[in-house]
Amino acid sequence: MWIKVLLATVILALVNSASAGDTLDRDDFPPDFIFGAGTSAYQVEGAADEDGRTPSILDVLALDENKTRGYGDRTCDQYHNYKEDVRLMANMGLNAYRFSISWSRLIPNGKGAVNPKGLEYYNNLINELISHDIQPHVTLHHSDLPQALEDEYGGWVSRRVVKDFEAYANVCFNEFGDRVKHWTTMNEANIFVLCGYDLGMLPPQRCSSSIIGIANCSKGNSSTEPYLAAHNMLLAHASATALYRRKYQELQRGFIGINIFTMDFSPLTNTTEDLSATQRAQDFNLGWFLNPIMFGEYPETLKRSAGWKLPSFTKAESNMVKGSIDFLGINFYYTCHVKNYPSSLPMGDRDILADLAFIYSCFGNATFAVEIPVRPWGLKNLLELLRNSYGNFPIYIHENGQQTLRDSSLDDWSRVIFMHEYIKSVLDSLRNGVNVRGYFVWSLLDLLEIITGYQTSYGLYYIDLNDPNLKRQPKLSAKWYSDFLHNRSMNPKITTELEKSAPMLSAAA
Repeated sequence: MWIKVLLATVILALVNSASAGDTLDRDDFPPDFIFGAGTSAYQVEGAADEDGRTPSILDVLALDENKTRGYGDRTCDQYHNYKEDVRLMANMGLNAYRFSISWSRLIPNGKGAVNPKGLEYYNNLINELISHDIQPHVTLHHSDLPQALEDEYGGWVSRRVVKDFEAYANVCFNEFGDRVKHWTTMNEANIFVLCGYDLGMLPPQRCSSSIIGIANCSKGNSSTEPYLAAHNMLLAHASATALYRRKYQELQRGFIGINIFTMDFSPLTNTTEDLSATQRAQDFNLGWFLNPIMFGEYPETLKRSAGWKLPSFTKAESNMVKGSIDFLGINFYYTCHVKNYPSSLPMGDRDILADLAFIYSCFGNATFAVEIPVRPWGLKNLLELLRNSYGNFPIYIHENGQQTLRDSSLDDWSRVIFMHEYIKSVLDSLRNGVNVRGYFVWSLLDLLEIITGYQTSYGLYYIDLNDPNLKRQPKLSAKWYSDFLHNRSMNPKITTELEKSAPMLSAAA
């Protein structure tokens, strides 16, 4: 008899386990796991010319007469509507809000005097968040270096920027650190350098047009400047971290880290060449910044491929950079296939991608698609790779979301499916022992996207730019996220759509 009881108990446990795997509840996650949403200053604040703010390199990009991406003079106007936005976050059930501080709003000349109005705005925003029990997670640099510093000495290609960034960080730690417990020095440092100093697609648009042919840059060197700018960003990050730990951390009891753009890479074929190219791609995407931070040196593949172009750390710099994060922030959207590309090696003036001799595709046979393919196993693969390569340090997923055309339906089923599948992937990773601490959807609102402007969006809330009041309208994804965070029963129609998507995702895997 007892054997039958035992077998019945085991079978019931297996059935419950299988059922649990098909559902997704907030209670499946640890109580201290953070769920949030994100934006950045230039993309959401508006008020670009108000209250003492001066241009950043993003303003100059947007105002270029050859660009049609849109200007951030108004965008979502969170500068004047932050209370409403915080109320939306609180009603949704967010634990945290990830935003950035505009360096040129806080310190208009990039160094020197602090702008009282800028100080007042960020204090008001942080206080409003705290009053609603929402954690502020603050990024210091989100692609928006003050244009004054770019004009004065070339911005990130000059070592002078390290001192100015540390001074800016000092103001932020001193003024806001009593309430802000999570600091991120740089957003997508690796992509900022690649797109701003190699491809020339993003500010400050420095590149060698003869090498890339993507942007028409008036200055720059795609062969050398990406390595130089990355080196200075690492030193600036490490200097700010050292300052925080020396002067503030013990008293304020906060944490500091950096954010990088990540992708899951797999070889296009199982040939030795493509396998080797995939390792080079990982060393570029992750190791360029993480190897110095974890081990004090650049990856050997990068040293070999870049040669003299790659700056070196002094012993003191290496020691300062090594171990300079309490957590890592990652932005994840794409799972890609890598192919060896040796024909780039004979080129005379090679850029960084040619140095590493690989090409990759993230859209299968298509060159580009608006909606991002849903491949949640890629995030799980990446998280395991980070743990196995660098140790099981704390990770926050700072950005993850689905892109759609901006004025598409409020019933954004593709975004609901995307969020459901990737959050489920995070849960799988947690159960496998990965030290993931939080998940932030990109983005809270339909804001100004840096590459596509107002043509596409990722927001949970739609904003009609022709509406003088910029009314926030919840999409289906906002309702789904809120139901998930509040442990409410899902709308049966949503459940049906998620069930319909499951076979397609299994087939794609």
